[in-house]
Amino acid sequence: MVLIVNTTKDTGITQELQAHIGNKGIEAQIVEAGDMKISHCIGCNYCWLKTPGVCSIKDDYEEILKKIIKADQLWVISDTALGFIDHKGKNIFDRILPIATMYLKFKGDQMRHVARYKKRTDVGLIVTGEADMDYLKKWTVRCALNFESESLGAYSKESIEEAAACMS
Repeated sequence: MVLIVNTTKDTGITQELQAHIGNKGIEAQIVEAGDMKISHCIGCNYCWLKTPGVCSIKDDYEEILKKIIKADQLWVISDTALGFIDHKGKNIFDRILPIATMYLKFKGDQMRHVARYKKRTDVGLIVTGEADMDYLKKWTVRCALNFESESLGAYSKESIEEAAACMS
């Protein structure tokens, strides 16, 4: 299942994506999060220590996290700010932390958190404004690496057909 979380207020983007993937028979679940309350991670470590796998912040993100855990792919659609994804798109990625444990292991020459669940969710990014796309592609690879998944890439809204081709 493909989970598409649109943090922008532009629902036309998800409609365009649906048109591209509809013919491929892809099961997609879309969350229009533009008006949802999604706070930033406060670094309290409750998701590791006090309430394993559950974020202590009670906002609209809680339902999104449950869907991420079950998804094969997560695609985040975000506006940009200062050449990067905006705060709401960043909050989606930062709050994925409960799917990892506090325990660490070496993977190659790098230290990584041990995954809490067997299921791995690959991640992709679509941005609506101006951004350093080379940097976002590298950043998405690093995000995926942190959760033992694969990066599906970073795409601009103008390359939405290319992003849709990566959905399966």
